[in-house]
Amino acid sequence: MILERLSVITPEERRILDGQMQIDRTLYMDGSRDIITGSKLLEKGKQITIRPHTRFIRFPRHTHDYVEIVYMCQGQTTHLAGGRQYVLHAGELLMLGQHATHEILPAGVEDIAVNFIVRPDFLGGILNFLGKEETPLRRFVLDCLMGGTREDPLYFRVADVLPVQNLVENLLWTLISDPPNKQGIHQMTMGLLFAELLGHTETLSLPSPEQETAVRVLRYIEENYRCGSLTEIAGRLHAELTALSRLIKRETGKTYTELTQEKRLAQAAWLLKNTGKTVDEIASLVGYENTSYFHRLFAQRFSVSPRQYRISK
Repeated sequence: MILERLSVITPEERRILDGQMQIDRTLYMDGSRDIITGSKLLEKGKQITIRPHTRFIRFPRHTHDYVEIVYMCQGQTTHLAGGRQYVLHAGELLMLGQHATHEILPAGVEDIAVNFIVRPDFLGGILNFLGKEETPLRRFVLDCLMGGTREDPLYFRVADVLPVQNLVENLLWTLISDPPNKQGIHQMTMGLLFAELLGHTETLSLPSPEQETAVRVLRYIEENYRCGSLTEIAGRLHAELTALSRLIKRETGKTYTELTQEKRLAQAAWLLKNTGKTVDEIASLVGYENTSYFHRLFAQRFSVSPRQYRISK
């Protein structure tokens, strides 16, 4: 049903098929600037909406003052962004910050893509789903919230990840059906989608070998935070230890030790809230043999002791 509604040829597409040789700029832009404005696409007061991608014509190079998430429902589309070409296949996601340059090649009638138009402020509530650990997705959200100048998109090859597909479809449905309490539902569903994507960093395609390496390190920490080491991951990557350490700091803004500590403490916080294990047991489970050191680090991170954290709301 969703696909049927998104497949309908729009009035703009009908004009293109009838011979109009370019997009109707008045639908997207103010004046001569190549900036698509959210006010043209979002109803007053709304923070998120969807619109089908305009097919049959090359969409010229542009930027936008909102965050755009492209989801490929069927077929494929070719996008030029951040100096690279991305061929988006069914089930995949492309996320663009509000200052990314973007161009799309012509699509056919069976190529159905939908654009999520998102005001940056809407992403503020998403941060609660992303924790405090350094990840490419969290950095993307923070950059959008702070009005950054990021040009590289995030490209997720998640066609085979069923939970992601279900959440995208749920989000599409709520945006189309317009239920009560829609703002809260939209934000909750988007938050769950982003949280699910955090667990699938292996599907993320990045624009440079350095960023790919940084993501592999983050994935290693995710899986080996208890007893992993920089030396071990350097060996796995066939990288020189000092060079890898510098790359991690440059790409994430943090050292390997800081990233590992963030992951350990985040896991400890989860265990405190969701299990009955003692604080000493939790300290050991997340990789700290010295419980006094664990207590000190935890208090520095959360401003309360582990026991106080457990009983807090």
